[in-house]
Amino acid sequence: MTTSTLTDIYKAYIACLNTQNWPALGNFVHEDAFHNDRPFGLSGYREMLENDFRQIPDLQFNILLLVADANHIAARLGFDCSPKGEFLGLAVNGKRVRFTENVFYQFRDGKIERVWSVVDIAAIEAQL
Repeated sequence: MTTSTLTDIYKAYIACLNTQNWPALGNFVHEDAFHNDRPFGLSGYREMLENDFRQIPDLQFNILLLVADANHIAARLGFDCSPKGEFLGLAVNGKRVRFTENVFYQFRDGKIERVWSVVDIAAIEAQL
C-alpha cells in the first residue's frame, strides 16, 4: 500500500472517531485488532472508544504529526478536553486539560491490526 493511501485511510479513521460513527469503524479496524499487545478484536476496540467518549464527552482526536510507511502509521495526537470524574487514574472531574498521545499503528489488509499507545499522563498531572 502506498504511504499516501495509508495516510488517507488514517485520516478517514480519525474522522470516523471524531464523529463517533461506530458502524463504520469496521472499515478501518481489523476484526483481530490488538491494543498495547492485548487482543481486543473489533468489538473490544469499539467498546474502548465508546467508553473514552462517555468519560470525555468533548473528546476530539487532532493529528499533530503523522509519519507513514507501507504498513505503519506513527502519529502524535493532541487533545484539549474535559474528562468527567476520574481519567487514567487521575481525579480530573471536568477540568479542561491538554495532553498528547504517541501512537503507532500496524495495518493488515488496509485496516488497523495493532495499536501501541502512550498517553502523556505527566502533562495531565501538571495541570491538576
